[in-house]
This record gives sequence, C-alpha cells and structure tokens, in this order.
Amino acid sequence: MNINIFAFAVPLFLFFIGLEYFIARKTGKKYFHFNETIANLNVGIAERLIDLFTAGAFYFVYDYLHRHFALLDIQPTLLHWILLLLFTDFLWYWYHRLGHEVNIFWAAHVVHHQSEDFNLTTGTRITIIQAVARTFFWTIIPIIGFPAEMITVVLIIHGIYPFFTHTQLIGKLGILEYILVTPSHHRVHHAANEQYLDKNYGDMFIIWDKLFGTFAKETEAPVYGLTKPLGSHSFLWQHFHFFVELGLAVTSQKGFWNKLKVVFGKPAEFDERMRSKAEILFLSHRKVQAPTHRFKGYVLGQMAFTLFLLFWFLLLEHYVPLPVQLAISLFILLTLVNSGAILEQRRWVFYLEYLRIGSLMGVVYYYYPTPTTFVLSAGLLVAALVYLRSIERQYLRLLYGNIYLPNS
Repeated sequence: MNINIFAFAVPLFLFFIGLEYFIARKTGKKYFHFNETIANLNVGIAERLIDLFTAGAFYFVYDYLHRHFALLDIQPTLLHWILLLLFTDFLWYWYHRLGHEVNIFWAAHVVHHQSEDFNLTTGTRITIIQAVARTFFWTIIPIIGFPAEMITVVLIIHGIYPFFTHTQLIGKLGILEYILVTPSHHRVHHAANEQYLDKNYGDMFIIWDKLFGTFAKETEAPVYGLTKPLGSHSFLWQHFHFFVELGLAVTSQKGFWNKLKVVFGKPAEFDERMRSKAEILFLSHRKVQAPTHRFKGYVLGQMAFTLFLLFWFLLLEHYVPLPVQLAISLFILLTLVNSGAILEQRRWVFYLEYLRIGSLMGVVYYYYPTPTTFVLSAGLLVAALVYLRSIERQYLRLLYGNIYLPNS
C-alpha cells in the first residue's frame, strides 16, 4: 500500500501538544488560551495542507540545480551529513535574521510571531510564504554539490527540531545551552521585551548568534507576541496584514527609490500608522464580546474534524484524484477562514458554510455523477437560496447566542 508516512506528523505533533497542555494544567500554568490555540493550529494546518502540493516542487528545484549546476560531487558520508546540517542551519540563521531586519521578508515571517501564547502550538505557525522564502536561501546547497536526497532528509530533521523549542515547560538545559537552541533561547526570540528584540535567530545551533553578536540570555520573564499586538485571530488577516500595511506604506511614498526603501527597509523603522490605516480599510470595528461555550464548541468540532480529515487526506494522497484533492483542500481552507472569522464573531461566516457544503457536494458528484445526485443537489441549492435569510438568522443565533446582534 502506497501511503504517505509524513501524515503521521499530524497525530505525533498533536500528541505532544496534548501532553504539554495536560502537564501545564496539572501544574497550574496558564500557557494555553482558546483563541490563540485555535489560531495557531489554523496556520499550522494550512501549511501542512499546502505542503502537499509544494513539497515535490521544492525537491524538483533542488534536484534540478544539483544535476545542472553542482560545483562538486558530494557523497553521503558521515562528515558530509554533519557539514550539511551545519550549513543548513547557518543559512537558516541568515534567512531568519533578514526575516526580522527586512520588511518584505518580515511580511512572510511575522505570522510566526503573532501569538501571545508560547507553547507547542506556536511552533506550528509556519506559512507557505515563509517556506518559499527560505527555500530561496537553501538553493545554494545543491549548487555546492549536495544531492536533493541528502537535502530533503536534513530539512526534515531541521524542521522537526524547532517544534520542541516552543515550550515554557522546559527550563535551562545546562551545557546544551552553549551549543543548541534550547527552549530558553527560543523564548527570548519570541519575546517582545525590549532587551530581547532581534535576538537568538538560530534554529538548531546557538553558535551563530554567539558568533555574530545576536545572542541574549533569558534573564527575565518574556512577554510574547508582537511589540504592537495584532488584536485579531482572523486567519486571513494574520497572513496578510503586513503585506497590506507594506502596500499602503509604498503607495504613500513618491519616487521609485523611496518606495524601494520601504520594501527593503527595517521593520523597526516601519511607520506604525500603517497598521491603523489597514485596519480601517479591511477590519470590522465591531467589538468582540466574550466567547460562549456554544461557538467555542462549534469551533472545536470544526478543528477536530479538519485535523481528522487532514490526516487521512495526507495519508492516502496517492489514491485521491486531483479534482477531489482540490475540493478537499478548498473545504479545509474555507474551514480555517471560517474558524478565524467565528473567533472574530463575524456574521459573514454563514456564507462560508454554503461554500464548504458546495465543495463537499462536488466530491459526492465526482464519485456519483448520476442524474439523481444532480437533481438532489440542485433541489438543496434552490431551497437554501429561497430560505436564505431565515436560515442565516437561525444559524447566527445558534452559533453566537446572545452575542449575535442583528445589525452588526
């Protein structure tokens, strides 16, 4: 049976997240908050899903560059494996550092730093935009002469390790603090405290930070998140807010070179007023009220089903036809947008439900393309449109309860 073993990363990571949550609860540590946890997992699910379609492309790029432009013919010896791991981490350091020092790269990386929680769910906040950006840095590796097979194995290891540094349960680790990036080092990196800003960029080894002067010890309790908190759990806004801010900043400048300076300028010098302008244009100004158990339960149910669907989809990807893959992917992405919008208590989530149902009906019709299926689908569509307003009112009241405001 041809299955994708990387699908087991989903239940494996969930196990460790659940274990961390259990230990935190038992020890009275408030490391998890509902909205933050859902928002973190939403980002992680999207990355795992889209990686299904892009992982092969990344491998193709490495293999093509190696076959056509390799300067050396490097064989997989123990020494070369060690050198590859060190060089990969060295390139990550500079990608990561530029991700904090150049606006256009920060736009891709900022999603990873938005959470005001710091736990293993924060480690899942990797976007496909970020994956593409760092792949550009790693293209030098096959040109040097490392084959795509070696690169892929090292990148898997390099991708798994930092997940476990996103925790507050583990203290300092003695002599390992001098060599590896530990949870203590990475807590510093995610902190918004002034003395911790732009520190500890390493992914596996802390030696680069010590070598290039960007190391800081954890000396006081970190405060997590952005220096100017995002204040939104919207899936779409979390991904694209800084691109919007950057676009507004660029259009406000006159002259090509001034615009270019904004794109490649420093986030520390970025005009903070752009955030407010972007929010006025694209965010609802309706105040989010305290969540009810009702819609928290609905969001949890969506999350559980999405993770279940994602696992089996990834596991059996080789047996799923492309049209069905696209329909399932659309359903999952709509669910992630839906979950984030529900956390923001938006009423337009109702229309996403129609789109989600439509994507599932597309899967049904693919496997059962009969006149009966078509007639039933058309009948349901007509009924849904005829009773649209009535269904919308009932849906929103059931979802939000007393939070629902008819004119919001």
